[in-house]
Amino acid sequence: MGSDRVTELRVLRESDWDRWYDVLYRAFGAPAAPAEERELDRSLTEFDRSLAAWDGDEIVGTAGAFSFRMTVPGGAAVPAAGVTMVSVAGTHRRRGVLTSMMRRQLDDVRALGREPLAVLTASEPAIYGRFGYGAATFRTSAEIDTGRVTLSLPPGVDDVRLRYASPAEVLPACEAVYAALVPRRPGMLARQPGWERAGVLDPESQRGGASALRCAVAERDGEITGYVRYSTKLGWGESGHDGTVKLKDLAALDPVTEAALWRFLFGIDLMTTLSVGSQPVDGAWRHLVSDIRRCRPRLRDDAYVRLVDVGTALSARTYQAPVDVVLEVEDAFCPWNAGRWRLTGDTKGASCERTSDAPDLSLSVRELGAAYLGGTTLWSLAAAGRVRELRTGSLTEAAVAFGSPVAPWLPHGF
Repeated sequence: MGSDRVTELRVLRESDWDRWYDVLYRAFGAPAAPAEERELDRSLTEFDRSLAAWDGDEIVGTAGAFSFRMTVPGGAAVPAAGVTMVSVAGTHRRRGVLTSMMRRQLDDVRALGREPLAVLTASEPAIYGRFGYGAATFRTSAEIDTGRVTLSLPPGVDDVRLRYASPAEVLPACEAVYAALVPRRPGMLARQPGWERAGVLDPESQRGGASALRCAVAERDGEITGYVRYSTKLGWGESGHDGTVKLKDLAALDPVTEAALWRFLFGIDLMTTLSVGSQPVDGAWRHLVSDIRRCRPRLRDDAYVRLVDVGTALSARTYQAPVDVVLEVEDAFCPWNAGRWRLTGDTKGASCERTSDAPDLSLSVRELGAAYLGGTTLWSLAAAGRVRELRTGSLTEAAVAFGSPVAPWLPHGF
């Protein structure tokens, strides 16, 4: 196939979805998706927001977007385009296919006029910075030696009632807990209809020798106040049992419920390791354990945020200290954002408007995306040479204001 062939972008047709999906899986080197996962992904696909790159009659690139609402500092739920299912066929790399899809996506998001943000999780972090995405949330995983690590529990834990339940049967109650938590933490996504099914998806072919998905719910005063979803994998070593609990989800409305759920996970019979896949970097569990080193915590990047409309996005969140700064924003990929913006705000609200005043800080839209949810500080970006202070004192003012008392986190994969 000649390299001079023109690739054409088209909105995905329902009749082409199977081919499109297969191209995606091939690009990621993954085995075929289980039937139940494939059916769910198809049902969640927003066809009018999904793109296929065609070379003749062959699909060589895929990209999609979901219509989400993301919590930002201050608790508001801001519309955000959830960029997803991005791939380019190995036969068509370095021909501008990815750039053309990213260009079309952001142009479409801007044209819709309802989403000032785009967000994605990156299979390869180096890819998306050039398109203006900055690492905005991080997550902690852990492998906890529950045979040696103990928990220091708050008063009242013994008053929490725990019971086993079918993950599907208690799904509505668990979703109510999740929905109540969404406004409390930046980065969390309000669950759109259909997405609740992802939390209980459990294809046998993907269990890796572990049990089926299990669930326990916590109750206080007759109300469900938290839940865990997990599986177990039994193992035996020379000294006896050596099983692993694999935690999928843990959610709690109050500290006592959360502590009770961690105690439950630590105490499952015949298990010596608790494998924790994703928790916020400021998760309470770190302060409950007796020996953090034996938990082997690991940090990694998670959500990447891109401001599609700088003025609207910066006006949509609040700021934890008064701020009045002029930002000189560089944005080569979305030039409508480039230029000077005066941001004024505090804990009650904010405005961000075009200005001709002298700039206080100079940065690219990538840095704004990284700092937007309060998890990456402007100070750290400045130390890396990616933010320049042009007025003395403006960096401290903005860095404090952009912060968040709660670390952003994205527990809702897409």
